[in-house]
Amino acid sequence: MVSMRLSSASSTVQSRCSPWLTPLAYRLGSWLLPAYFRLQVIGQEYLPRAGAVILAPTHRSRWDALLVPYAAGRYATGRDIHFMVTIDEVKGLQGWLIRRLGGFAVNPRQPAIASLRHGLEVLQNREMLVIFPEGGIFKDGQVHPLKPGLARLALQAEASQPDLNLQIVPIHLSYSQEIPSWGCEVTVQIGQPLQVTHYGQQPVKLAAKQLTHDLTQALDQLAELPLAVAAL
Repeated sequence: MVSMRLSSASSTVQSRCSPWLTPLAYRLGSWLLPAYFRLQVIGQEYLPRAGAVILAPTHRSRWDALLVPYAAGRYATGRDIHFMVTIDEVKGLQGWLIRRLGGFAVNPRQPAIASLRHGLEVLQNREMLVIFPEGGIFKDGQVHPLKPGLARLALQAEASQPDLNLQIVPIHLSYSQEIPSWGCEVTVQIGQPLQVTHYGQQPVKLAAKQLTHDLTQALDQLAELPLAVAAL
């Protein structure tokens, strides 16, 4: 991600939820995912039902692109989701689906201003945006250092509309198998939202650093919860 200030002017990047494919995908997902995985979703009560939201999940598998909408999308909140994903993930059948289910690509090595600006527009429109803050898929189960772009985009969005009240929801996904297959245990753990407005009184660099730290801490705490439950 880049740290430059983004304009809210219109861009050539778009993300849309197909009016016919989106409801079909949710319907199929509501049947397929619980049948394919031993799936548990915890903390859906923390998901905002309105307003600007960034969902910030850990990234463990390409299945995440389906599991996050299942856990937090229209069947859980009545809301469709926009995705900011790496350009490497918008390939093949998954890429075809992502582009028609609210997804748009960002190249983390050479991020285009248009892609970042579109993410800002999604938030200014008070919609729900998914950003995988680790910046890639990691299969070791550890929370990896978060990229600073999520915090910078969140602070930019909040500054552009002081009444935006943007919230960031940490989500931890875990799989019992490194390469998930049928019968794999999957846990989607949703945490309490971080209120971006609380960081607005600090200089931007310090605010972004603190927000990134707090989000990392929230994801770490979610990672520990399944272990604590298992120990009971």
